[in-house]
Amino acid sequence: MGGRRAFHDLSAGETAAPDLSGECGGGKTPLQISRRKDQAGSLGTEEKTSRTRDIHSNALTPGLTPGVLCQFLMEVDRMTRVDNSAKSRDIAHCIHPYTNLKIHLEKGPLIIAEGKGIYVYDEEGKEYIEGLAGLWCTCLGFGEDELIEAAVRQMRKLPYYHTFAHKATNPSIDLAEKLKEIAPVPVSKVFFANSGSEANDSLVKLVWYYNNALGRPQKKKIISRWKGYHGVTVATGSLTGLPSNHQDFDLPIANILHTDCPHYYRFAEEDESEEEFAARIARNLEKLIQDEGPDTVAAFIAEPVMGAGGVIVPPKTYFQKVQEVLRRHQVLMLADEVICGFGRTGNMFGCETFGIKPDAITVAKAMSSAYLPISAVLLSEDIFEAMVKESEKIGVFGHGFTYSGHPVPAAVAVRTIQLIQQRNLVDHVRQVAPRFHERLKAFADHPLVGEVRGVGLIGAAELVADKAAKRPFHPTQAVGAYCSGRAEVHGLIVRAMVDSVAFCPPLIITESEIDEMFNRFAKALDETEMWVTENGLRNVS
Repeated sequence: MGGRRAFHDLSAGETAAPDLSGECGGGKTPLQISRRKDQAGSLGTEEKTSRTRDIHSNALTPGLTPGVLCQFLMEVDRMTRVDNSAKSRDIAHCIHPYTNLKIHLEKGPLIIAEGKGIYVYDEEGKEYIEGLAGLWCTCLGFGEDELIEAAVRQMRKLPYYHTFAHKATNPSIDLAEKLKEIAPVPVSKVFFANSGSEANDSLVKLVWYYNNALGRPQKKKIISRWKGYHGVTVATGSLTGLPSNHQDFDLPIANILHTDCPHYYRFAEEDESEEEFAARIARNLEKLIQDEGPDTVAAFIAEPVMGAGGVIVPPKTYFQKVQEVLRRHQVLMLADEVICGFGRTGNMFGCETFGIKPDAITVAKAMSSAYLPISAVLLSEDIFEAMVKESEKIGVFGHGFTYSGHPVPAAVAVRTIQLIQQRNLVDHVRQVAPRFHERLKAFADHPLVGEVRGVGLIGAAELVADKAAKRPFHPTQAVGAYCSGRAEVHGLIVRAMVDSVAFCPPLIITESEIDEMFNRFAKALDETEMWVTENGLRNVS
């Protein structure tokens, strides 16, 4: 018994383990089975190999039956297969953005293996509606053959080339032309990068370059907004108005300022109308510019709808009033269309939806339906002329990336925009958006929901502890995260930004699929309400 317990935990009163040798390899001895497993590579680490050798050395231990040893080897094999799983390998090797890294070491990832249409499937085959289009980006859904074929064709023809030193490729030229064709304002030139962060980071540098060219070396400050999101580089992480993007990264850097978040539900004063709220925060913006000195403020950057800050739709007349302030002080208007561009708000660009007339625009995400990474900066003639002047003085335009205008992502982006146009996807968004908002607004009466908001096919439900007082839950309670977790159980992937749960499905979604998406969310929301009530979370201040 003592010898056996080294390998098998016998319960009280158990006298012997069953002989499983017949089930463990067709009559082969445990040693033969173990060697077969080693040869198959199932014991992959040095530690497990050592453990197996220990088992081999004890194969002749008195009292150790072949069945007991075989049962142990089966358990070792099971543990090894778990350790070599994608989940375990991810924990061992990968760092995940926007993830609690400590929790991830214990929880691990959800492994997504396949996608088709608005659906993705995990490694076990479970179906999920991708309610956020990945990260606000997969506008044509998953498995679009036209985009796959565009990439393959270009890969075969010219898999890579650069745009440095007067070089070009046809796909980057085609894409620049296409972007100028559909832009909401006249555009002179297009600069290519690889992500929204890179595009906005490039735009910061170009604004500084522009003002140096104009002989205004002090006019360098750029104003963003609290809760705005513009990326994670040193410069764009500074523009982003979220505390977690600044804390312990030593951000924001100099010359980056922040003004009011235009969230009417959260920040309007009592009895203040949307127009009055917009006027007040526009006055605050003007005061900030005046206090800093208009000769030092270069630009104001804004998303038409604030995405990662919680899907914040601007109040009525907001951008009209803001642009009046900017014009008075010769401050550039920069539009971050990384989320809103290419149909999301019911127009090709969010600028059209909200009457924005920008001097420069950044785009990414849906431009290629996120099948390959690519982004762009669309520039006015005034900015480009200044760039030409400055590069002539210096001798070179000293900015750009190895993959700027990469021909394969560019080819995919061209085909994406063509499909958006050919399939009248913007009209489709307008047709299904009423159903999207009807279902979303129905949650306003739920005891857990303080506000629902959105436009086009982007929206959010904000969860609160007290509806009447608009009192939020304490962030450490992670109510939004719990709700998104329950949604996952019911086959829906959404994103919780603190306690605002966002929806941004692929633009190809149908009305029946919208219903199914919100049906799944309703189950998660009811379960979250039950969890909140059972744990007394509304009573925690």
